[in-house]
Amino acid sequence: MSPAHRASILLTASNPFARGYNNLNIARLLLITYENDCPPCFRPVHDTQAHLPDEELQLFPCLFNDDFALISDGQSIPKDLEERCPSNGLVRQVIYAVMGEIFNERHHVGDLYSLEEAQVMVHRLRFETGHYSRAWEISTAHLPNEAMLCLDAWVSHSAPWQTGLLFELFNLPDCCGIGCKLIGTPWTDDNLLKIEDRPYSSLRQEQLDASTPEALVDVLYLAALADVRLLIFDPDAAVLDGLAIFDE
Repeated sequence: MSPAHRASILLTASNPFARGYNNLNIARLLLITYENDCPPCFRPVHDTQAHLPDEELQLFPCLFNDDFALISDGQSIPKDLEERCPSNGLVRQVIYAVMGEIFNERHHVGDLYSLEEAQVMVHRLRFETGHYSRAWEISTAHLPNEAMLCLDAWVSHSAPWQTGLLFELFNLPDCCGIGCKLIGTPWTDDNLLKIEDRPYSSLRQEQLDASTPEALVDVLYLAALADVRLLIFDPDAAVLDGLAIFDE
């Protein structure tokens, strides 16, 4: 199976390493009611009125279309913008919607009723325990025995061992574990093209050509996609739900 095809298969599956959201942002939206039998709708205020504070938006009549809303009471609206807004409504509430991304898919995280509350939520959801804080400890059952033997041989080498393959291994003798430092994450094509001038399929093939066990390559890829920076394989650690287990 080609590296590109194998990576595509892994991408379509749920990634058990995925946690949290990327690119968290806050959108100020207007909750608008109109016509008695229609459900409320949400629209951003047009850029020409983005300077208006919440108290000059809430409970004011508005014009709106599918893309934006304009406060119509006490505000000067250019004729061309007015003509683009066929609907009339009332702004019932100003909403601060927290949005985030998981693997480039946009997700609605939640709604708050003030910018300060939304900023607090974003701060709490972000990983800010240092520049990076994604570390995992998982069971060695997620690698076949031959892969663990290969890793043992690599880290037992007397000289410092560097792969040059965007990961480095280190020994944890007290727990019979092996650690792996992932470099240049996330291993998306876009990011790897920026830092390595090559897509993931090229990195994957180079890892395989260096006799890296395929099972390890797969696990490292999933971890790197989730921006994991430190991965530890420990025989006493818990298994990770959703990640393949190898019964020996």
